[in-house]
Amino acid sequence: MKKSVISILAIILGLLILIFPMIGVISAGAIIGVAILLISIFLLVSGISEIDYSPTKSLLTIIFGVIILILSLIILFNPYIFAFLAAITIYLAGILLIIVGLLTLIGNRDNKFGFWSGVIAVILGVIYIILGTYAKDPMVLGSLIGIWLVLTGILRLIDD
Repeated sequence: MKKSVISILAIILGLLILIFPMIGVISAGAIIGVAILLISIFLLVSGISEIDYSPTKSLLTIIFGVIILILSLIILFNPYIFAFLAAITIYLAGILLIIVGLLTLIGNRDNKFGFWSGVIAVILGVIYIILGTYAKDPMVLGSLIGIWLVLTGILRLIDD
């Protein structure tokens, strides 16, 4: 039951992120901040729900989720910080996606979901960094995080 709820949450958050860039009037900082915020929500809920199965992985996931939550709130509510971090913010989101993928790979070596979800996150993180270098539209970058959340949710549903 917990896996199904987490899977559906990941799909919903992913779809929100895929739909969110269509608005087009929000600044790049807000788009990236919301994308990172949704990752943190997913990590926190996932970490809390899996505490019975793997306490160590769960604790690492919760700690990382809190760090990402704080970072996303700083980016969302302090435009001066975003202006200061603008050059590295795009790379930061890609790096965070890679780290989340590696955490998923390390914590879930024994099942298909963990392996493929981690691999997808690492690949999308690398693509995020590459596209961040050349992309003019931050909405494309936010969509990559949405794609990862949707795929992770689908993989979790299949794994049930």
